[in-house]
Amino acid sequence: MTKYSHEHLLEMYQLMVTIRRFEDRLYQLFLQGLVPGTLHQYQGQEAVAVGVCTALQADDIIFSTHRPVGHGIAKGMTLRSIAAEIMGKAEGCAGGKGGQMHLTDVSVGMMPSNAIVGANIPIATGAALGFKLRGEERVAISFFGDGAANIGAFHEGINLAAVKDAPVVFVCENNQYAASTHISLTMKIENIADRAGSYGIPGVVVDGMDVIAVREMTEQAVDRARRGKGPTLIEAKTYRFMGHSRGDPGNYRAEDELSDWQSRDPIQKYSNYLVDQGVDQLTLESLEESVDKRINEAVKYALAAPHPDPSETYSHVYAERRK
Repeated sequence: MTKYSHEHLLEMYQLMVTIRRFEDRLYQLFLQGLVPGTLHQYQGQEAVAVGVCTALQADDIIFSTHRPVGHGIAKGMTLRSIAAEIMGKAEGCAGGKGGQMHLTDVSVGMMPSNAIVGANIPIATGAALGFKLRGEERVAISFFGDGAANIGAFHEGINLAAVKDAPVVFVCENNQYAASTHISLTMKIENIADRAGSYGIPGVVVDGMDVIAVREMTEQAVDRARRGKGPTLIEAKTYRFMGHSRGDPGNYRAEDELSDWQSRDPIQKYSNYLVDQGVDQLTLESLEESVDKRINEAVKYALAAPHPDPSETYSHVYAERRK
């Protein structure tokens, strides 16, 4: 028997389906020339975003990457604000100025996503230290990929968090590739989580294709951080079904490798789990229909939204002087 309520189980399913289908729709819009710039998509990694974010309190915060759509949806951003931003519209979450790689909604704890690889790791540490200094029982989450585990900000940020017992959880989404470079070509060790021992903090590996496993592991790490025991490094073994970005066909991956990971699709795996738990298939289909309606409404809204006025070009560049 699961420890999660029926409502929580269905909430996780709805979020995962929303991320997958919304990302698929964004790709269609990209092909139609309606998305300026590029896309870095999240299909295949939904269990990580949902497993982590549903384990958080409303006032906990997350720091994302150049692949932020799944994280934003899981943390509570509206599809309208994301769709409009990705289309460069004034009604977008950043006024149409940030695009896909710079999503934010501080009101739900989605801090501005950072397209620089690994850059959010020390920033999340700083935010967590702020919580500690103010005596707030809040936690910061840093999402990053396996490629970020080999840059200086990874080591500096995690080491500082460990030394200060900062209430932060580091979530490495190891999707096996840093752009087109397989992880076996960039490090000798099998698990990135093993590096945690160098900083004196727990490092754990979790199946990133299993939303329940991710959530349970995150709950433990978040509880530890909230009790003042310091950070945890979680390595979620996962896989992106798409290329690194929309200009990347992913030809560097073997077909059997991709098909093997697709056979472990986190949404299908979780759907099977829910049916085993007694959830009716019609209930899941009804949720999927509601997701499609919300996506259609969000896209329609974004398409009709105005572009930013040219006069707004230089607004929000500098902080306004306080009077």
